[in-house]
Amino acid sequence: MEPSTWQRPGLRAALLYALAASLLGTVVSAVSRLELTRRSVPDAPLPDGPVIVVANHTSFADGILLALVGRRLGRSLRLMATGGVFRSGLVGPIVRRLGFIPVLRGTASAAGSLDAAAAALEAGEAVGLFPEGRITRDPGHWPERSKTGAVRLALRTGAPVVPVALVGAERVVGRTGIVGRLLRNTVLRPRVAVSVGEPIDVRRLADVASAADAASVDDATVRRVADEVMAVLVSHVAELRGEPAPHPAGVPEDVLSA
Repeated sequence: MEPSTWQRPGLRAALLYALAASLLGTVVSAVSRLELTRRSVPDAPLPDGPVIVVANHTSFADGILLALVGRRLGRSLRLMATGGVFRSGLVGPIVRRLGFIPVLRGTASAAGSLDAAAAALEAGEAVGLFPEGRITRDPGHWPERSKTGAVRLALRTGAPVVPVALVGAERVVGRTGIVGRLLRNTVLRPRVAVSVGEPIDVRRLADVASAADAASVDDATVRRVADEVMAVLVSHVAELRGEPAPHPAGVPEDVLSA
């Protein structure tokens, strides 16, 4: 599927999403404790209409966890996921039907991912993504500095950005020993703490008022705003962890490669 060919899911897909969320919610409850406390939740659920939900990325379980958080907040997220998920014979057809969006990194179709996400937002959908672009390589599981895709998408569409911090997901599914860890988790369920921030108006941060103005925003401004948005997400992660973040806007690439 070319990412730019996104189409809004119909009623059958909505029913499939509800069924999948119910089944996966049962599985997740068996191997973890997903705690979305009232203290960390805004007074209202996720906004109606187009919204971009961004989360930190520490585990292969994050996509499922973020989708479940979205459901608890009243929205069915159309997640942006790596192209490999869509090539899976079992999972691929399901995520396509659910309106998920493939991110084909390093290909000629990569730019179409943002086009597809913009189409979903223009249809009033909630799009979920991980702005780091990969599971963090930081040994302490702190978020990496973000890519700029989420901010470019928000500037283009005017959709607010809602940060969601997930802390503890790496204890649900790690990079190795996945089966053994899941079996152990059925006895000692790890806690996954969730903090949801208030919607961020990215166009206001960039000091633009319209899509036409947003189209002319320079790369330096986009980078600045991306760091500001990521700093909000990192602050939520730090609050849940109860410790200051070593890099308030995310771990830079040169630190990871040092």
